[in-house]
Amino acid sequence: MDNETLRYPIGKFSAPSEVTPAQREEYIAEIKKLPQDLRRSVASLNEEQLDTPYREGGWTLRQVVHHVPDSHINSYVRYKWTLTEDNPTIKAYYEDRWAELPDTQYAPIALSLDLLEAIHQRWVILLRHMQEADWAKSFVHPDGQRAIRLDTALATYVWHGKHHLAHIESLKQSKGW
Repeated sequence: MDNETLRYPIGKFSAPSEVTPAQREEYIAEIKKLPQDLRRSVASLNEEQLDTPYREGGWTLRQVVHHVPDSHINSYVRYKWTLTEDNPTIKAYYEDRWAELPDTQYAPIALSLDLLEAIHQRWVILLRHMQEADWAKSFVHPDGQRAIRLDTALATYVWHGKHHLAHIESLKQSKGW
């Protein structure tokens, strides 16, 4: 497999032109099940396997597992800002630098699996109680000052979860784990 395919095993994110209420329900169901899917994906992996990069120059599977809740906590907070402020400019973060911190490199993955489950339970409650008008609210991302609607952000994070699950599954398949 070439490096681009290894880096984006399900392809790069492409924002939908419209997100219907039915599509949102499907997305929320995906957000709800991601913690179980991730837990199942890594359940059989040992410490050596967790410390294997999914591609040359890429993160280890341990770093991937810790990254997912780091990223999704940021998204959850962005939803809360957007629902309580008028078009807020969100705080970006350096995910590559976060991945190099000791808690991401060495902590047991069970901590992040539990954290992801808890944050997704809260997030799903929030998502299911949003009003129709809330989905059109947006936040401004400082990277390019682009406004991102909450319905599009939902699609992004569904892709994000599947993207990182594919990193894990692709490596497991290529290694015969």
